[in-house]
Amino acid sequence: MTTLAVLALAAMATTAMAQQKKGAVLPQTEINLQAGSSPVGEALMHQNSNPKAPAMTQEEFDHARQIYFERCAGCHGVLRKGATGKALTPEITIDKGTDYLKTFIAYGSPAGMPNWQTSGEFDEATVDLMARYIQQDPPTPPEFSLEDMEKSRKEIVPVAQRPTKKMNKYNIENIFSVTLRDAGEVALIDGDTKEIINIVKTGYAVHISRMGAKGRYLYVIGRDARVNIIDLWMEKPDNVAEIKVGLEARSIETSKFKGWEDKVAIAGTYWPPQFVLMEAETLKPLKIVSTRGMTVDNEYHPEPRVAAIVSSHQKPEFLVNAKETGKIWTVDYTDLKNLKTKQIDAAKYLHDGGFDSTGRYFLTAANSSDKIAVVDTKESKLAALIDVGKIPHPGRGANFKHPKFGPVWATSGLGDESISIIGTDPKGHKANAWKVVDKLEGQGGGSLFIKTHPKSHNLWVDTTLNPDAKVSQSVAVYDIRDLGKKPQIVDIAACADLKDDGAKRVVQPEYNRSGDEVWFSVWSAKDKQSALVVVDDKTRTCKAVIKDARLITPTGKFNVYNTQHDVY
Repeated sequence: MTTLAVLALAAMATTAMAQQKKGAVLPQTEINLQAGSSPVGEALMHQNSNPKAPAMTQEEFDHARQIYFERCAGCHGVLRKGATGKALTPEITIDKGTDYLKTFIAYGSPAGMPNWQTSGEFDEATVDLMARYIQQDPPTPPEFSLEDMEKSRKEIVPVAQRPTKKMNKYNIENIFSVTLRDAGEVALIDGDTKEIINIVKTGYAVHISRMGAKGRYLYVIGRDARVNIIDLWMEKPDNVAEIKVGLEARSIETSKFKGWEDKVAIAGTYWPPQFVLMEAETLKPLKIVSTRGMTVDNEYHPEPRVAAIVSSHQKPEFLVNAKETGKIWTVDYTDLKNLKTKQIDAAKYLHDGGFDSTGRYFLTAANSSDKIAVVDTKESKLAALIDVGKIPHPGRGANFKHPKFGPVWATSGLGDESISIIGTDPKGHKANAWKVVDKLEGQGGGSLFIKTHPKSHNLWVDTTLNPDAKVSQSVAVYDIRDLGKKPQIVDIAACADLKDDGAKRVVQPEYNRSGDEVWFSVWSAKDKQSALVVVDDKTRTCKAVIKDARLITPTGKFNVYNTQHDVY
């Protein structure tokens, strides 16, 4: 590579860093969100030999593979076919050459590639190792069959031996399930007393907790694709069943349509790219469906990871986001022998989403397209594709009544400070339906979650992944009755009063059952102190702080009632 080319890439990296200082989200923050440490890298894989690729020893290859799955797979894909990041297959990388690839890895790009060497993350030898690795044929992880799943399944407490009535005095509707990300656990916390009920062993980095429709069983799924059922009727709520449904996963849900409550469970995996339907009480696997296929751009994709899954209130169906294809599947669970599915074209790359206030419309982020897709779950068809801010990341979003535009749903995002407010009432406010009717300005990019409650006048927005510590440790709160007012900034980390030098990133507002408290995680590294902060929703002041040595890297929090009834 010429000196001029090296300088050009270095200049691009400098430009990217300058943009970051102006308030753009650091590329690494989205890498961390999309990737992190992928459990797929721990599996045995088949290695092909590409005669055109530069030489690597088996030891070098194995080390590079580990780094790739820890740092790169979430954006570039397990098979390196591309996802949030570009494809890195040999027919592309070999033509670029080792020197070019080394410079690109070292300096990054304004398009979002981190500057791995100049940031200090990689040394020169690691950059060389990775430049050679991505010219090899991608190693292929193993598939995961019904037989593999069944071998992993455990009925810790068989159904016949479980309680026939509630055996404790907890107000179950106000229990919080709190992800302890790096500990591979969830904390069950009594929302009334703020006491820890139990610390339950789960999979690594639980992505979500979902309540069954009947309000008894709590389902959690880790990034390592381990699913656990926790029985909240037990004297001390704990695991009653578990299964491993793949090598990496994010999503779990149960059937909610009337007459089918908690009969069928569904889990979606990142690898293999598929979803599995199970008996909800036992997790017995019944049917696997692959998501491999054509994208909305009519290109074949071998690795469409399953992102959000929701259960329709209008029909006995699940809605399944196939991330890389940009397609939303509807899955009729009434007859698994003769399974009926439908694919709805939306946009890339599908991520999280939630229902409007009526429960009829599913609004979900296509974050690399900067759009929100709207599905009419009664008609099982796309209602709209809506342009919003950069890299929308709503979680489940926030429903409220706008003083001018009526019922709306809002999303914040990773890529800029904008908060997009979308009209959701095609009957009462037809002219405003499925349009961005208002925009708010938040603290900056890096927002993961936005939240309100039917009994509240507040709209809370975090900025967890913003590079400015002052911003990431606080939240913005808006008065829904007067959205023209500037938001109040609440320093949640200061409320926690943590004594060490941890990151103290504030993440995911979650309301209690009655809608008068908002809970936040103050998230530091696993060797630093973290906490949960409870804020009085009316006064916007700190009400309680929950500290415990067992609260290791708390992130997502899920109130039982709100999760069960899709209140957000």
